[in-house]
Amino acid sequence: MVIIGSGPAAWTAAIYAARADLSPVVFTGKFKGGIRGGQLMLTTEVENYPGFPNGVMGPELMKILEEQARRFGTEIYEEDVLEVDFSTRPFNVKGSSTSLHADSIVVATGAYAKRLEMKGDKEFWGKGISACAVCDGALPLFRDKELGVVGGGDTACEEALFLTKFAKKVYIILRRDEFRASKIMSERVNQHAKIEIIYNHNVIEAFGEQIIQGVVLQNSNTQETKKLALGGLFYGIGHAPNIDFLKGQVESDEDGYLLVKSGTSQTSVEGVFAAGDVADKTYRQAITAAGTGCMAALDAERWIAKQEHAKSQEARG
Repeated sequence: MVIIGSGPAAWTAAIYAARADLSPVVFTGKFKGGIRGGQLMLTTEVENYPGFPNGVMGPELMKILEEQARRFGTEIYEEDVLEVDFSTRPFNVKGSSTSLHADSIVVATGAYAKRLEMKGDKEFWGKGISACAVCDGALPLFRDKELGVVGGGDTACEEALFLTKFAKKVYIILRRDEFRASKIMSERVNQHAKIEIIYNHNVIEAFGEQIIQGVVLQNSNTQETKKLALGGLFYGIGHAPNIDFLKGQVESDEDGYLLVKSGTSQTSVEGVFAAGDVADKTYRQAITAAGTGCMAALDAERWIAKQEHAKSQEARG
């Protein structure tokens, strides 16, 4: 089995596959599709992953999961998968410097949060700038602060509403004069006492010292700029799955998320399974990713056993 990815979904799949003697090989990725270890490598303290009552740093959690996968004999290649040929059996997996054949494949390459290309984005990413309110909003860094959310769709509205539980005030910053969000979500944020909406403005810069202290806004119509003091900025402009290397061979929805058969991790290609954020546009949490990693490994194990049984029956005539 080849597992492509290096987040909680990939490592959980590797742990289950290794213990089932499926000889899993993990391609962790290196340069393409974000960062090795996934979004948690850019997260500070994780307080909602079971088993860590005092929290755990995102990179540390990934290290622990990787060590557990290694313990059971998982083989690891720290390189990108450039392409996979699903037209042959076994499948041909071509990495940056390694090519392998695989009876089954688990795609666990995750999705990356869309970010603003502005001054201060990289400097304050993880230091006051985030793309997941559910992951980070309850951290002490953001409590009782005035926070900003960028975006005008349902995602931005959901982020803003969640943040009102902890923030003193939440600004929703839209570049247009109206929401793209559904009517019900637009009404909820408009009616919320803690939310103020700033229309027709783009965030063009984040500033601060050790952590973010505010942003510079530019009026979409007049081009005038002004500063807005903030204790945190959240991107609510969506995510994009890392599936370019599949070259359209596996069915996905209109947003690029891999489609799976209901109640399973089975994709449109037999023997290919999807786990984690690459197929999850709803929850996008470490624990749900790990859960689907488990599903993918179990689904793959059963699928392989079924193929072997069929071959055995065929050989007997």
